[in-house]
Amino acid sequence: MLCEVAAHFLILYGSQRGQAQSIAEEICEQAAEYGLTADISCLSNQDKYKVESEIRPVVFVVSTTGDGDPPDTAQKFVRKIKNKSLPHDHLSHLRYALLALGDTNYANFCNGGKTIDSLLQRLGAKHFYATGHADDGTGLEVVVDPWIEGLWDALKKKLSGMSASDQTGDTRSDCTQDNNHKNASGQEKNKSDVEVDLHLLKLGEVHSQNETNVTSDSTDAETHSSTLVASLKQSVPPLSESVLKVPALPPSYLEVVLEQASTEGETVPSGKDGYREMSISKAVQLTQDDAVKSSIFLELDISEQDVAYQPGDSFDILCPNRASEVDELLLRLDLQMQRNCAVQVSLLKNSSKKAKVPLHIPQNSSLQFILTWALEIRSIPKKAFVRALADFTQSSSEKRRLLELCSKEGSADYNSFIRDTNVCLLDLLQAFPSCLPPLSLVFEHLPKLQPRAYSAASSSLQHPEKVHFVFNVVEFPACPEHPARTGLCTGWLVDHVSSILQPLGTVPASECLATSALPKVHVRPRPSSTFHLPSDPSVPVVMVGPGTGVAPFIGFLQQREKEHETNQEATFGETWLFFGCRHKDKDFIFREELERFAHNGTLSHLIVCFSRDEPDAAGTINRPTYVQHNLLLHAKNVARILLKDKGCLYVCGDAKNMAKDVNDTLLEIIGNELQLDKLDAMKIVAGLREEKRYLQDIWS
Repeated sequence: MLCEVAAHFLILYGSQRGQAQSIAEEICEQAAEYGLTADISCLSNQDKYKVESEIRPVVFVVSTTGDGDPPDTAQKFVRKIKNKSLPHDHLSHLRYALLALGDTNYANFCNGGKTIDSLLQRLGAKHFYATGHADDGTGLEVVVDPWIEGLWDALKKKLSGMSASDQTGDTRSDCTQDNNHKNASGQEKNKSDVEVDLHLLKLGEVHSQNETNVTSDSTDAETHSSTLVASLKQSVPPLSESVLKVPALPPSYLEVVLEQASTEGETVPSGKDGYREMSISKAVQLTQDDAVKSSIFLELDISEQDVAYQPGDSFDILCPNRASEVDELLLRLDLQMQRNCAVQVSLLKNSSKKAKVPLHIPQNSSLQFILTWALEIRSIPKKAFVRALADFTQSSSEKRRLLELCSKEGSADYNSFIRDTNVCLLDLLQAFPSCLPPLSLVFEHLPKLQPRAYSAASSSLQHPEKVHFVFNVVEFPACPEHPARTGLCTGWLVDHVSSILQPLGTVPASECLATSALPKVHVRPRPSSTFHLPSDPSVPVVMVGPGTGVAPFIGFLQQREKEHETNQEATFGETWLFFGCRHKDKDFIFREELERFAHNGTLSHLIVCFSRDEPDAAGTINRPTYVQHNLLLHAKNVARILLKDKGCLYVCGDAKNMAKDVNDTLLEIIGNELQLDKLDAMKIVAGLREEKRYLQDIWS
């Protein structure tokens, strides 16, 4: 058994939107179950830790943001350990493990964590446990859960070794430690495959350290017929007959009290976190009514705000949860009569969890306000949340199904029926009617409602005191797991501007409306560190932006057009735009403006393709369908601009398909041009990224 002093370790996290922080806190909570004590800190709080003298094992949890960058909260730490004047053995005393979070839909997978990992290694730090690379594209828990399971044995072994060294006076420290934990490469897991904190479940029977056995009614333990099909509500053999390993029940830590005092008059959280209220002065539908997707153009009036932006920057828009969904959730929680009650949130006095009251839950606000503006009620419930919900489910068959969905054996069902179908808490409560969780559990597990970012589609040089956006109205069709929905922010925006929304090709009447009558939105600038035009206008640029991915390039071209007007003596490099949409006559957004740019020379080459139009009169069969096909047709020029003329390539749009296809095409172009194999072509492309000449603004 480890002594108290030798049972301590440190957790440091770098989080952009809360996922890395949540996982770090989960590790901190579980530590006590293994007789360990963890201190935890954000990497930004550099007064709380000092890696230069840290003798305890350190566990890093780091996410990735932007174009493969460490999160904002880790930037100072990265700059500190990136200092080239530091000696190579600066951190030779440090023993650490690192869990990197990323998304394979993006090119620089887990690069935030990989950057810190390589810098620590360069300064002499050593792993005591293999690095994990978790993929949000397939489900973070696929790697996170087994990585955490194996962490405890690795920590105990490391701490025991340190304790033994202290007792024998041996000052040597081990540099490596064997561990066969399954990592992102699919290696074999540690043989101990922790069972200490797992509960064994049989059909109709639950074994738990903290629960009494629960036996199903005979009606709930029916034998599954071969005709049954698995769904969110039911499983089929072999899962329905399996003994299950489920996560440990997360400890409760919040106490929520509803006071009868009314909190009328609450408004949107204005002024907080840099948000400004702005009027939407114009809203236009850019696509025909029969287009596959509806694209909406918005103009915001920033004349009364001290807001500066460059083309390539984005803006965060604060949007509420849908009122109908908040009402449904209140109804399911049996709290509809308490919607206007003031909410007081505090820590449970007897909680074993090291936690704070979430800062994103405002005190003394009404319950309805919190569910509307503070919590992401559309978020996909994590397995820990599903596990906790099971304990507040009366029907034994429903409880069994929830336990299956959060179990190791039910991972495929969790992915199929929760993660991949974007199921939210309300969907689970509708599917499992006997589940009635307390409000405190909901507050503990629902994350902060996040703003949605949109690229500026304008230049302030051409449109002073205005900023433009364009977006597609996201639609989630109905499925067995949930009804049809629109995207949270895009659906809200299109409803919000319905009073001024003008159809394609009309002169917006909203310009005549008084400012007070215009719809308002809360916005804050989100400057990009890299996704800008080159400071030297003579540098040629290639832009790839199908659909609404063209937005930042409209800003780029407006900027270039205005610069050319005001400085005709300057030398301007080539500008190429590869644009694509489905139909020429239905969703060719910004067509008139793009053709004007091409006509006046602002845009040297406008290369357009239409993926779903019929072949032309000539019956062309091999016509380009997508932007990557046009890139191949112009491979010589693309290669020349990037390799000879030292130009820049910008890609904006869908990460899952388009950005990957464009990256693969770029590898092919460079490989063919330089007669290189794929590995060497990848090195060239990596160099372009490093030089900030291959830049992406992509989303999944």
